Amino acid sequence: MTEDMTLPICVLVATGGTIAMKIDPLRKVPVPALSGEDLLAAVPGISELARLEVNDFSNLPSDHMGPDNWALLSRTVDAALQRTDVAGVIVSHGTDTLEEAAWFLDLTLASEKPVVLAGAQRNASTPDFDGPRNLMNAVRVCLAPEAKGKGVMVVMNNQIHAARDVTKTHTSEVESFKSGDFGFLGSVDQDRVVFSRSPLRRQHVALRGKALPPVEIVPMYGGASGAMLNAAVVQGAGGIVVQALGLGNVNVPMFEAIESAIRQGIAVVVSTRVPNGRVAPVYGFVGGGSTLKAAGAVFADNLSPQKARILLMLALQENPDPHFLQTLFDR
Repeated sequence: MTEDMTLPICVLVATGGTIAMKIDPLRKVPVPALSGEDLLAAVPGISELARLEVNDFSNLPSDHMGPDNWALLSRTVDAALQRTDVAGVIVSHGTDTLEEAAWFLDLTLASEKPVVLAGAQRNASTPDFDGPRNLMNAVRVCLAPEAKGKGVMVVMNNQIHAARDVTKTHTSEVESFKSGDFGFLGSVDQDRVVFSRSPLRRQHVALRGKALPPVEIVPMYGGASGAMLNAAVVQGAGGIVVQALGLGNVNVPMFEAIESAIRQGIAVVVSTRVPNGRVAPVYGFVGGGSTLKAAGAVFADNLSPQKARILLMLALQENPDPHFLQTLFDR
């Protein structure tokens, strides 16, 4: 079939994940198997929407992705976006860390062109493989005029999510990705793409150096000793995100470990294990939010621990001052 040169160009950056996996006939388990071209070949009619250029960036389970991969991915996507003939970029990605990759790209990319991440909860060997539908919808969103200026989006199960808000909420169901209290941005209906809101809490934090500072996440739970936070300090963490309780509270041993880390010049950001809502310096008992604030901790607003970690890594490239960091987290 002759390619229609009048169609807009979208670049597909294929990174791997379940969407690119099939069942290995010998081991009987899903493993990386499909290229970007293979993915597109499984989507009937997708070539009628756009001219799709494939960049086989990697073929990794998203569990193996991390800051170095995200930084290279950001530069790869940015290079595509800078081309005047490219309408937008689609990234196929595993769902386990999809929300982290989306948030990293949202923070580091400055283009107003659409960037859409899509994955699959089912591998390509299953009869109800959801990858083709998600890819088709990603292209449709990428081409929608209303998608410009919305930042990085995640398109799964006919729903459009903002990078800041989206999170995986179920291990295996296709209705897994949710956007908390504020809901998704819009939907991909059979006849058109419908946007119902725009993400307002967006910011740009440029990539500065080749290596991002190491930032660890330490969980708080009943009876936590603070030993894991102390170990993170010993191992050379440049920053620490505490997955605190409730509004942002910890017990006495964890509070003492946080105080010690801050005295050593390590940035400590307080998030929460609660899925929805902000953290805030409210309670006055030792380890309560107000005492953490007084000790110099930064509060992550409504960012999950994994997203707070990403913003902290990027922010530490510029300035480790707690007041500067708090300004970024409050945006």
